[in-house]
Amino acid sequence: MNTILGLLIIAIGSLGQSSSYVPIKKIKDWSWESFWLVQGIFAWLVFPLLGALLAIPDGQNLLDLWASGGAIKAIIFGILWGVGGLTFGLSMRYLGVALGQSIALGTCAAFGTLFPALLYGKDLLHGEGVMLLIGVCITLAGIAIIGYAGSLRSKNMSDEEKKAAVKDFALTKGLLVALLAGIMSACFALGLEAGIPIKEAALSKGVEPLFAGLPVIFLVTLGGFMTNATYCIQQNIKNKTGKEYLSVPKKILINNILFCALAGVLWYSQFFGLEMGKSFLTESPILLAFSWSILMSLNVLFSNVWGIILKEWKGVNKSTITVLIVGLIVLISSIIVVAMAQD
Repeated sequence: MNTILGLLIIAIGSLGQSSSYVPIKKIKDWSWESFWLVQGIFAWLVFPLLGALLAIPDGQNLLDLWASGGAIKAIIFGILWGVGGLTFGLSMRYLGVALGQSIALGTCAAFGTLFPALLYGKDLLHGEGVMLLIGVCITLAGIAIIGYAGSLRSKNMSDEEKKAAVKDFALTKGLLVALLAGIMSACFALGLEAGIPIKEAALSKGVEPLFAGLPVIFLVTLGGFMTNATYCIQQNIKNKTGKEYLSVPKKILINNILFCALAGVLWYSQFFGLEMGKSFLTESPILLAFSWSILMSLNVLFSNVWGIILKEWKGVNKSTITVLIVGLIVLISSIIVVAMAQD
């Protein structure tokens, strides 16, 4: 029962993340770099900090927790993850919500599971390590099939249809950016591993397991914000778009801030849900190790649901949709395979 509850919580967080790019479509009269920076303030600073405050032990503060060890490493991995977060946004721009998230998150699922396992010396050739490796291989197979569906979509659609579905659609550029986004985004998982001493310190002080990992998430997202803010401000200066923040009418400004805040809290919900869900998976070591891949795979599933709703696959033939569905089934089957290995 605990396992099912843990997976359900992760799924709810995943649904939030997959929905986070929908509010961005409601933002008006701001360039990409402007709304990306503002939503980042909410997604990577405001809400992660509020979450971290839930894990402060009695008589202590966040600085006391962060002094337990691993804080600097978590921030550094966050800075590297920030490159992934930045290119992740660009992958949405060039490929759309469905295909962009599928490739980026699928790659992130695989590398985000393997990197911590390899870095901390987990044996992938025996016992639980083999199942973990099998799950990752199935995930990669699902990514390849979904990527093929994307190439078929490109062939099926006219230039006008591509632009109607995704304004700046560019398959080759988008695929390269999405792959880079996935690999670099996997550094988030390394940041969480680096901050384990902080999480353990919180647990030892009586913090609920549901919240103990939240101070680590803030450190990683703080590093990511540094990367994204640097790039966005540089683009504001280069493109002379810095004036956009306050030059729009008050009504549009309020609209943009509210939708950026909504996008931010939806995005953050994935990691809030991940940490809460993992607290229910402690009796399932393989699922616990595979939890990152589970989150990313579910993100892919839900993002394609949104892609269909937003008509990003409109105009393609049935065989292309069939390939897409097969890819999603293969991707999700990785979760089933790993879950069955617990029995």
